[in-house]
Amino acid sequence: MKQKIQNIENLEILFSKLKSEGKKIVHCHGVFDLLHVGHIKHFKEAKTFGDILVVSITPDEFVHKGPGRPAFSTSLRLEALSELESVDYVVANKWPTAEEIIKIIQPNVYCKGPDYKNHSDDITGKITEEESVVKSVGGKIMYTDDITFSSSSLLNKFGNIYSKEQELFIRNIGDKYSFEMIQKKVEGINKLKALVIGETIIDQYVFCEALGKSGKEPVLALRDLETQEYLGGSLAIARHLSSFCETVSVLSFLGKDNEYKSFIENNIEKNITLNFFNKSDSPTIVKRRFVDNIDRKKILGVYSINDELLNEEEEDKFIESFDKLSKEHDLVIISDYGHGIITPRIAEHISNSDKFVSLNAQVNAANIGTHNIRKYHNVNCLIINESELCHELRQRDGNVEEMAVTLQDMISSKYIAVTQGKSGAFLIKNNKNPERSPGFAAQVIDKIGSGDALLALLSVCLHSNLDEKLSLFIGSLAAAQSVETVGNSVPVSKRKLLKTISHLLK
Repeated sequence: MKQKIQNIENLEILFSKLKSEGKKIVHCHGVFDLLHVGHIKHFKEAKTFGDILVVSITPDEFVHKGPGRPAFSTSLRLEALSELESVDYVVANKWPTAEEIIKIIQPNVYCKGPDYKNHSDDITGKITEEESVVKSVGGKIMYTDDITFSSSSLLNKFGNIYSKEQELFIRNIGDKYSFEMIQKKVEGINKLKALVIGETIIDQYVFCEALGKSGKEPVLALRDLETQEYLGGSLAIARHLSSFCETVSVLSFLGKDNEYKSFIENNIEKNITLNFFNKSDSPTIVKRRFVDNIDRKKILGVYSINDELLNEEEEDKFIESFDKLSKEHDLVIISDYGHGIITPRIAEHISNSDKFVSLNAQVNAANIGTHNIRKYHNVNCLIINESELCHELRQRDGNVEEMAVTLQDMISSKYIAVTQGKSGAFLIKNNKNPERSPGFAAQVIDKIGSGDALLALLSVCLHSNLDEKLSLFIGSLAAAQSVETVGNSVPVSKRKLLKTISHLLK
């Protein structure tokens, strides 16, 4: 009996041999999370286009269909597909999209369902790229004509994969908006010109192996295995916006010797314009985190930083640039990490701007006890997490919503959004009853940057006059997307976000 479940490394030899025997290869690709009659009919018809049917599946880590998805693991999906009589071989892809595995299999026919015939209906836009690759290896794309079902729709209806809070929230969104309406609103954000202000930070992750206690001292000894560097701080926020807004600009500072300038320029998206000054007697900020390579838990943080305030000359240059840039942009997004870049004078100047201003002023290990959000006033939206809210009001506990309204009054903000980790977030407008969103992260890899992702998307949604519930929904999904990757390694993707929304609303 032939081995149906194949390793990707064996495919090239396997299918080359089958082709040499005159076999016509048909290839289907997808998630196939919940195997149903629509899939069975699809595979049965696909098999009629050739002699051998191979099905490749998207592995768990690349499935972006919302919390709790995939419902079935890669191994279980492979096993289920291998039991179908019409399927000759199944394999797990190791890339997020199908192009590379198409190149390996080189099918005579690449087969998709009838819902892909109109390429403009594909949210991901990948079907056109897949067709191009199929043609490049001498194959053609064909479509089945049978009835279709949706795994997402069936799981949403019968799968019990969401919490009661998630289910109610999604239902409320779906009752008011179709996916097409949401997609149109998100696409409309593209016209905005966003100016991002804040510290430039290089996030450095040193992945280590724990060796044990030092022989002579009570010190944990580590072996460094790999170092990865990502664009953090204001650059991460700009990157989160890059697939949503056509124009994004950054106003920030580097160290006196322009450390990491080339690295930044080589890794930033093309539609992001950088406006850098140099801070005297300072390095470019590097936040180095030592991470256990097994469980990916952070062990230690070491920061290269000088958080003294800008001098008067640097303040003047900053304010002059802000005045010029703000005229060219629709909204201003500030992430103040408290490292001396946004001085009280600069905060006052920005607060007096007539632009839509959104703010996240973060408490961290370097500024706790000295950072003060109240140097700002009259901002349109303040985004803060629950622990930062308690710190700002010097309250250990209390009613979080009442505390949020208190801080909202103190700085005269139209909106205040409070994030609460896995519990989600709430948004208050003008001291009215809050809109609440549950958390949507399927798995939390790294919480760093989630607030920045929410700040970016919530800001542009509110500025675009999306209602509060929908804006919070989109911002929460952006935060969920962020925590599922290490640090700020991957920006929020509009394509993935829309794909998640489409599956949640089915």
